[in-house]
Amino acid sequence: MTPTAAKSGNYFGQLDGLRFVAVSLVMVDHWLSDQVHIPIGYFGVNLFFVLSGFLITRILINSKRLDEKLNRSHGLSLRQFYIRRSLRIFPIYYFTICILALVGYSAVRDHLGWFLTYTPNIWMILHHTWFGAVDHLWSLAVEEQYYLFFPFLILFLPFRFFYRMLVVLIIFSILLRVVLFATGASWMVQFMLMPTCLDAFGMGGILAYLLVFKRERFEKISSNTVFFLISFGLYALNLYLMTVTTPARNVFTDIFDRFFTSIFCFFIIGKGVIGYEGIAKRFLEHPVSNYLGRISYGLYLFHNLVYNFYHTPPDFITVRAFNRLLRELPFLTEFGLVSLAKVVFFYAITVAVATFSWFLIEKPFNNLKDRFAYSPS
Repeated sequence: MTPTAAKSGNYFGQLDGLRFVAVSLVMVDHWLSDQVHIPIGYFGVNLFFVLSGFLITRILINSKRLDEKLNRSHGLSLRQFYIRRSLRIFPIYYFTICILALVGYSAVRDHLGWFLTYTPNIWMILHHTWFGAVDHLWSLAVEEQYYLFFPFLILFLPFRFFYRMLVVLIIFSILLRVVLFATGASWMVQFMLMPTCLDAFGMGGILAYLLVFKRERFEKISSNTVFFLISFGLYALNLYLMTVTTPARNVFTDIFDRFFTSIFCFFIIGKGVIGYEGIAKRFLEHPVSNYLGRISYGLYLFHNLVYNFYHTPPDFITVRAFNRLLRELPFLTEFGLVSLAKVVFFYAITVAVATFSWFLIEKPFNNLKDRFAYSPS
């Protein structure tokens, strides 16, 4: 099967299904933190990073090729990229931040400047602490910081340097984590600092490079089951070594985890571009999976505000509503279904909020992107 089999135009349908998987892993991890003992939330975030690296690199490469075909400067592509990204990301983010500040949510109100400038990850690194129910915004900050410099590399470096540049970003990121680990830096630095995440973005970038410039090689690599299983084996081995090595923060958690997770995500996404078959195909292309993937930004943004195991107070409205549900349906407790009920209950609330967000705010702004196309009308 060729890469076009799983896509329509510039849209890869199964990648929305993978977004749904990624955000669901994060949500379950944050809601059942006392019961989840493997880093599925971290895996979900890393899957998002690799996916972003793939999609953004592909968009920029195609824009650069169009610039050269039309014999125009790259300024227009740069402008269109930032306008289109802003229309997709900023409206609901800033709306949420402003609402939280206005209602007196102290973590946002007292550190508003950090959130408005997409730098809460920097604050958390500097102070070695968390923000509570808005902790998860660190990953959105990392992505925005990545967008600040990466488009310039793609648009203004010659094509012949692309692959080496992406490899350099990956190596730099790993070496930086080695240095931070060797010097005793807080684990939060390697976890949340943008440069320490570049191997994930770089892996996605290499995937895009292969798709655009080396399509036959892309197909061979992405469809190779042996490579897929090896990547999973490396990820699983590192996961095992993370758990059996002391202390809890060790070379496998702080240096190798993101790298091996990114390799596995590389093959997961590559296979999704080509197109999974069988049960995986039906699941990833199901209308529900596709819809939840499309609203995954809202799901991610709101899920911690709906509920977080560590930070949501017991008298919060969603917790009281869930406790009321358990009282009304005692069989959930009797048959050990509380955890499942918790996930379904909070998922339903989050989907409802994200749906309102999508139709009332995100989609109208997203539709404006058509006015800022890369190609002339």
